[in-house]
Amino acid sequence: MKFLTYRSGDGRFRPGVLEGDLIRAIATPTLRDYLELAPHERVAWHTADELVELRSVTLDAPVRPSRNVFCVGRNYLEHAKEGARAAGRELKLPSVPTFFTKAPTAIVAPGAELRLEGRVSQEYDFEAELAVIIGAECKDVPEAEALHVVFGYTALNDVTARDLQREHGQWFKGKSLDSTCPIGPWIVTPDEVGDPQALAIAFHRNGVEKQNSSTGEMIFPVAQLIAELSKGMTLLPGDVLATGTPQGVGFARNPPEFLANGDFLDVWIEKIGHLKNTVTIA
Repeated sequence: MKFLTYRSGDGRFRPGVLEGDLIRAIATPTLRDYLELAPHERVAWHTADELVELRSVTLDAPVRPSRNVFCVGRNYLEHAKEGARAAGRELKLPSVPTFFTKAPTAIVAPGAELRLEGRVSQEYDFEAELAVIIGAECKDVPEAEALHVVFGYTALNDVTARDLQREHGQWFKGKSLDSTCPIGPWIVTPDEVGDPQALAIAFHRNGVEKQNSSTGEMIFPVAQLIAELSKGMTLLPGDVLATGTPQGVGFARNPPEFLANGDFLDVWIEKIGHLKNTVTIA
């Protein structure tokens, strides 16, 4: 199944389930409210008669978490290598995932314009990522059971201000500017996605391929990420976990390539689809 959030005829954003080219509304106020229901209660909130055409609506980010988006740095080997080369340092792989977060105010909708500020950064970069949506409150989840707490998967672009990332010495500021976390277009449930470590992932900028890899290249797979993140820490329904980006990002290219005004961005993940956005830098 595919879950999304759309603007209804009365101007409100509503959650829904995609059925072919139609959306069946869900009666809860938000998708996060829906995820907070017990699994056996959820289907009762699918409306029986309210159907709208997908092409007639504007989509929002499928879910907006109650707190920061969790992210993982250097989780693809080739990306870790290119980052080390660009920084002129020796590659040293972490023994545990490198977690950081993006502020929820960075989240923007699929198809939306990313309104970036040139006065704040001159080095906006792209990062195509598979994102995991947590579907149940959980803590200390064993790796063998970790995929059972996943509600679904979506695409995410971890847009990053590289100059701020270097200047501040930690990643939160450079990762959390407004309009730097597009998510979508929808959340695809695990039964349709299958093995999250067997998905092709790619990124195109203005129609030119910049990233092309597989989620099988992750250093820490999804189940291990969830197990590590949940150690001593409660995860909540609707939490978003971005799982890292493959090689090909802008700052590691020679010469470096950063986003420009008017760019068209396209993150594609197999079995999920396309997350498309435009860029305005003022």
